[in-house]
Amino acid sequence: MKRIFTLMAMALFAVVFQANAQVIITNTIKYITKDQMLLANEINESGEPFAEALGYNLDDLDPMVLNQPDSVAYTFGIENYEYSRYQLGTVISRSGIGLHMMWAPIIMQKAAIEPAGFDGSFTGGTANGYNEDDELVKNMMHFAMLANGMPPQHPWPQFAEFRSGNPHLPRKIDAQNYKHDFATLRWDRGQMDKTLNLAAMGQTLMKQYLWAQDMLGTFHDSLENEVVPNGTVSPDFPDSSAFDPNNNVFYGGDNLDGFIGQILTAEAINKVKFTIMNLAFNGTSLGMVDPATYNPANGILYFPHAIKVTESPVAAGLPPKASGFAVTDSTSNLWDQLSFLWGTLNFQNMMNPNDSSDSQHLAYKAVFDGDPFPAPMSETGVPGPYDLMKGTGKVIFMNLAAMHFDSFAGTFVDVSKLVNGTPSQGNAISAVNAGYALVMMSKFAREFSGTPLQQKATNMLIAQADFILNSTGNALIFQN
Repeated sequence: MKRIFTLMAMALFAVVFQANAQVIITNTIKYITKDQMLLANEINESGEPFAEALGYNLDDLDPMVLNQPDSVAYTFGIENYEYSRYQLGTVISRSGIGLHMMWAPIIMQKAAIEPAGFDGSFTGGTANGYNEDDELVKNMMHFAMLANGMPPQHPWPQFAEFRSGNPHLPRKIDAQNYKHDFATLRWDRGQMDKTLNLAAMGQTLMKQYLWAQDMLGTFHDSLENEVVPNGTVSPDFPDSSAFDPNNNVFYGGDNLDGFIGQILTAEAINKVKFTIMNLAFNGTSLGMVDPATYNPANGILYFPHAIKVTESPVAAGLPPKASGFAVTDSTSNLWDQLSFLWGTLNFQNMMNPNDSSDSQHLAYKAVFDGDPFPAPMSETGVPGPYDLMKGTGKVIFMNLAAMHFDSFAGTFVDVSKLVNGTPSQGNAISAVNAGYALVMMSKFAREFSGTPLQQKATNMLIAQADFILNSTGNALIFQN
């Protein structure tokens, strides 16, 4: 295994070396979601966690005091952290670069079963013909109560991110209120490429995980002092998933983290559910894939590279709703699949009911015990978020094996497609994709330990590592 991890490092260092050339800005009006989110994820990992790994005490850092205690600590602990968090907030709640959470699958399901008279009950008392806006507000108010926090005004929470947009704000910012009122931070949605791309959605999913796992990995009291999870202390009543409003324990590291962490998790769950319910492609049409029964040998259902969204207005004051989806690029892109798999595997780890390895996972157990989010199927008999993430990861992995892994050459390939229902693979693999394939197969094998898929992932990992070792030249290219 030492050889494999050495190859992982080599692949990732290759990316760094290739990036040493002078950066030339070629476009200042196009925000490409997958690229910005990848950068934010990489900077997140090289931010506060890296500073702590180097031995720095984050309490010594002050964003208002430049390069103290030194420039390294300030760059990692302040600049990288702030850039990463800015990108997070911009995409998931401010810009509007995606489908609004009012129309997310779980919100719509809950709205459909609310009793008569629910319409308007959480939005000022005036019915507008839709339960979904009240349902969304109801959920946000519940998250706020569990965190002892306050939701912002005029956010744009979303469950599926678009491919790109123009980040220049079309209106003057409300300088006095923008921190808690996001109305003037919206981008021009008329200048967005309203295309769904699994890499954009997947890199954002990973971003949501990185912050949610940090924000929800502990508890706090009403004074925002940390309450360390120990398996006994909980925001809930004893032996119950119901929140106890009187025990002075709330979700998250502080009021804001607790609220945002729940929002990020809700967005992630809805995104993954939406993806498997709507975006599975059989080469002809989009539809649903059932992770519990899916077998690519019985017909491949994969997530294509580009799906154009048509939005339609529904009522004054409400966000538009997706009314149509059309595949505009039917290829299966390795980077798309790896990006989404990265997020599902990490959320699966966060939600794992059998993991009590540290205080963070003890905190997560309270998050995924029925309130605020459903418990796993092993406890309820009904699939929950853990099962959703695990099942979706399994679908993507099986498709990677069926469509992207060339068993003869021993490598993944960048692009694949279906021709008359049969995979037709390309003949190239990039250094970046090869490196991330190593990382994802290693992660998958750990998360699916004890299952037949563990060995399959390990075998593909070893084959990919051998392929890199045996390749010559600067480009990882082969001919079938």
